[in-house]
Amino acid sequence: MLEMNSVHYHKGSSWYEEADSGAETWQLVLMCYGKCVYWFGQQKLVLGKGDLLLIPPHTVFYGKSIPTVSHEKYAAAFLPLEPAIALPMLLGTEPLHFRTGMFELLHERFRSLHAEAQHANAYSGTMCVAILLELLAHANREADRSLAQSNSVKHRHVEQMKAYIQNHYREKITKDNLGAVIEKSPNHAAAVFSEVTGQTIGEFTYALRVKTAVYLLQHSQMTVQDIADYLGFCDSSYFHRVFKRHTGRTPSYYLKDREPPVY
Repeated sequence: MLEMNSVHYHKGSSWYEEADSGAETWQLVLMCYGKCVYWFGQQKLVLGKGDLLLIPPHTVFYGKSIPTVSHEKYAAAFLPLEPAIALPMLLGTEPLHFRTGMFELLHERFRSLHAEAQHANAYSGTMCVAILLELLAHANREADRSLAQSNSVKHRHVEQMKAYIQNHYREKITKDNLGAVIEKSPNHAAAVFSEVTGQTIGEFTYALRVKTAVYLLQHSQMTVQDIADYLGFCDSSYFHRVFKRHTGRTPSYYLKDREPPVY
């Protein structure tokens, strides 16, 4: 099992962190936006969106923002209570860093982990451990693959499919569409997409729609019905169900943070 120590979400351009060699906890970091720098001795590591960083205990490091560059990241500190807990990467003694192909999935799970840690709901501690284990399992699956795979045909095809979805996510997207994009069969496209991203085509598409919906709820004057129509949902009740499944909240929760209109 694991013991959750803390989970933090940082947003902005001001940040500095230093850890000494006596720290017993591991840290798992996901960069969500922008760039920041970590130093391990003389080794400089610049993290960008989609980068995962796993820092073992007893590691001397410091991290800081890049001046004038805003960044967003999640960082979870934890302590394994059993050796490696069946995750080989927790046997390592050096920092592990790679660009994840499952960014959208891991971002959503980190967001849920942070929300659970911030609210003292019943069984929040157990839920935090469960989500963290899921995050680590996904990360270990990717770490088990050769880092050279980042330039493989599969990963290039998935990046092509992601680009297509990001340009057409308000429309109905099928595996036939994506098969045509990479000039492969629809079933092959769907299988490769799920293997690399950890999400189905539909899950990835709906996650993009919900992410846009959150932005529009906070920064536009569109009604919930207008947003549902704009994002291609067949009706507002279906939009509400999908939205709550992805965020754990209703659209009205985000309306309270809406910016006032400028006249």
